[in-house]
Amino acid sequence: TFELQKLHGMGDAIYAEVLASESLPVRVYAPVGIHRDLLAYLVRRLLENGANSSFVHQLAQKRVPLSALLANPFMGDSDSPLPLPVEIYGEIAGAQRPNPIGADVSEKSQRSALMQAWHELPPQKTRKEDPCDSIPERMRKLQEAQQRWNSLPLAERCACLLRAADLLEAQRDSFTALVVWEGHKSWVDAIAEVRETIDYCRYYGLLAQEQLADRRLPGPTGESNVLRMEGRGSMVCISPWNFPLAIFAGQLLAAIVCGNSVAVKPAEQTPAIAEAFVALLQRAGVPTGVVDLFHGPGRSLGAELVRATGVAGVLFTGSTGVAKQIQRNLAASDGPIVPLVAETGGLNAMIVDSTALPEQVVDHVLLSAFRSAGQRCSALRLLFVQDDTADALTEMLSGAMALLQIGAPEDFASDVGPVIDVTAQKRILAQIQRLELQGGKLLARSPWPSAANITDNGSAAIMRDSLGRELRFIAPSLYAVTPEQILAEEIFGPVLQMVRWSGSWEDVVEQINAFGYGLTLGIQTRIDSRAERLGRLARVGNIYINRGMTGAVVGVQPFGGAGLSGTGPKAGGPHFLARLCQEKSISINTAAAGGNASLLSQSRW
Repeated sequence: TFELQKLHGMGDAIYAEVLASESLPVRVYAPVGIHRDLLAYLVRRLLENGANSSFVHQLAQKRVPLSALLANPFMGDSDSPLPLPVEIYGEIAGAQRPNPIGADVSEKSQRSALMQAWHELPPQKTRKEDPCDSIPERMRKLQEAQQRWNSLPLAERCACLLRAADLLEAQRDSFTALVVWEGHKSWVDAIAEVRETIDYCRYYGLLAQEQLADRRLPGPTGESNVLRMEGRGSMVCISPWNFPLAIFAGQLLAAIVCGNSVAVKPAEQTPAIAEAFVALLQRAGVPTGVVDLFHGPGRSLGAELVRATGVAGVLFTGSTGVAKQIQRNLAASDGPIVPLVAETGGLNAMIVDSTALPEQVVDHVLLSAFRSAGQRCSALRLLFVQDDTADALTEMLSGAMALLQIGAPEDFASDVGPVIDVTAQKRILAQIQRLELQGGKLLARSPWPSAANITDNGSAAIMRDSLGRELRFIAPSLYAVTPEQILAEEIFGPVLQMVRWSGSWEDVVEQINAFGYGLTLGIQTRIDSRAERLGRLARVGNIYINRGMTGAVVGVQPFGGAGLSGTGPKAGGPHFLARLCQEKSISINTAAAGGNASLLSQSRW
């Protein structure tokens, strides 16, 4: 039922014993290629096997006992144990923050459970748009509920979030299927989004216990000074469709754990996901009146929510233009000055120099530019490749794109799913047309499956999912452009512009900075000092070196941009909750009753 594998020329004596005594197959493999490809492989093997900690090195040392060689490497030793996967996040506020349980779609049993959840989804229902004239009364009720919610002990609010995490993990498959169905995400992406939401529940629930508890401050004897964190009031949360569960939940959870009530408006395209999560919060113990869910378009309902009397703050994720309009509306209000926490779009770039490993670059480009059909805030839009390596990289990337499978999101074989709706498809097609008019040259495009109804010169298609719904697709496309031909706007889909560069890489960074956005930046190089220098020069919120640019993990890679890409603080980071609180400083003269009991109790004679 299994075989042993070895590298040619290594461990021959050991495997000779295996072959002589056991009837197990042994597969011998060897690297094959030209000097340029194999030199790095050889150096890596020499470093691995020549290290003092290497099993191969220790095997030849008589002073190393057999028990040390046979020790379980996953358990570590008593001095520095390696954490198990569920424990990798460590503790917050003295409590373990568990890593959410994942799912492996290569396992038939797990695929079967997910598909069962897919088939058990309730039928779609039509939702009425909430009238704008209902906002004043509903905001008044939210403000009343906020006072009761804020007065609860912090531990009770935090416990609601931790219970929500456990409930969501128990219902992982059904929520995953819902994200696939309504958000048009692949199973892999939907699983990751549900896990991210569980992370938000636990991270903010534990972080609040650590950061929002009353803090005693130093002062003179006979005086008590305390800093208290309270909710600001009733906040408005507006979230997009591209992360209909994780961003929706992340905003909402942070606001309520701080003691705020929330008017929450999800994207028009994904109302069912929002309803399911709000219902889950209520089962976790969040009182019904603390969260009010509004359905409707952002241009009318969202705008009226922001302008409503008594709004204590706005959390928004979406376009830069809408964020600027929200900023103007808040500034025009005669009420208190309230915070706006905005995470907006980006013209995200990746810089590749001639030292980068091409295979690694291609993997990271495919992941960053085309996963989720390019519909991620952090997705790669501009690929800057050093001229020396551009031809070889283009050939390799084109070949990899030819292997991408385009299909319905519920098909486990699909690598690239649909864009969210026909409006998104039309917008992307218009941007492709402008890109081509500016001189962009098509280098590669992923092929369509036979079931596709192909339109617009092969760049778009219509296909149906297993439920018979008509879905809209854009083919992953790679365009060559010069710096003057760059379409300097975010194409929110699987369209990548590639620019060759030579000379100074500092000039490339300055060109990227000049766009004014600052969400994510990828750097691919094997020169550590260059990566460090590039990272310091770039005015960007999240920088990823020699890895993909998407998939930020809560509490590990806090996410948020600079410049035109957001206000900060970063979502899923240690500074987020404080922005949603009102600080209250309380100073008490403890000697006012006629004596300083604490001073007398600390007598030193």
